[in-house]
This record gives sequence, C-alpha cells and structure tokens, in this order.
Amino acid sequence: MGSFPKAPLKLIALDEDDLKVISAHLQDAVIRMADMAYVPSEHRFAAILNRFDWLSAVEGEGDPAALHRCRCALRFERVKRAQVLNIRPGETTDFAELLAVTYEESEPPGGFITLYFAGGGALRLHVECIEAEMRDLGAAWKTAIKPEHALGDAEPGSPAAELVRDSS
Repeated sequence: MGSFPKAPLKLIALDEDDLKVISAHLQDAVIRMADMAYVPSEHRFAAILNRFDWLSAVEGEGDPAALHRCRCALRFERVKRAQVLNIRPGETTDFAELLAVTYEESEPPGGFITLYFAGGGALRLHVECIEAEMRDLGAAWKTAIKPEHALGDAEPGSPAAELVRDSS
C-alpha cells in the first residue's frame, strides 16, 4: 500500500502522449466554473481544480483511508480560441466533473484540446501546439467519496463530443 502524503505532482505536456498522462491524473477532478479563465491577450487558458488521486486509491486496494483529493492548477499556452458547450465559465455557483482531456490534430503541430465534463459539457481549445502544465498546489486531503459517473457521459464519441467537433 502506498504511503501518504505523496510528493506534489508537476506534469508538463508537449505532445499527445504527455497530455494523456495529464488527463489520467485529472479524471474526475471537480472544478468551479469561476475557477477557469481564457485570457486571449496572453493566449492562455488556466483553471484550478480539485483532482481525485487515483494513484493513491488504486495503491490503497479499496481502503477508504487511501481516498484523497488535491487542489491543482492546469494551464494551456498558445491558445488561439476557446469554445464552450453546456458549461458557463465564470459562474460562481456552477461546478463540473472533468472526465477527460483529449487532443485532435488539425494543422500540425496545432489542433484542438477538448476538456469533457460529466453531464455533456465540454471546453474546446484551438491551440498552435500542445503546451500544458498540471501542478499540485498543496497537500492532499482525505475524502470519503470515490468518484463514479455514467459511462459515455461526455466522452469522445458521445453527443457532446460530436457537437463540439461540429462547432468548429
């Protein structure tokens, strides 16, 4: 069984494989809509999330004491445009659960990074290239809740995914 606390994570993504690693660590992260922002003048998208520590949960082999969350920052650089579907960035009372972060190449090395949320929401970033960072912002805390959601909620291939793709 893994020991707690673990060292904070700091991950950089410069290609699709790197982004898949970040996506795995962010699966089931909870985000308040007011904690995300696209800054066009800086070509940057940033968000603060409470990520579920799946690594500790798996290493804990079902032990409820191994369930943790950690506050983390997510940043994407070289963002040309941001589009949203069924979410309201900036709303202080809205929360969402992040399911996955994907990349679709369109004009190499550029393409689209999409953040899929439970309930059919999505955020699509048109990027010059993949340049992302995920960084834990402090110590993890115990949680009694292990995330669960309906399969296919807003994953690639779902109606939300198709709507985001069609809106380009």
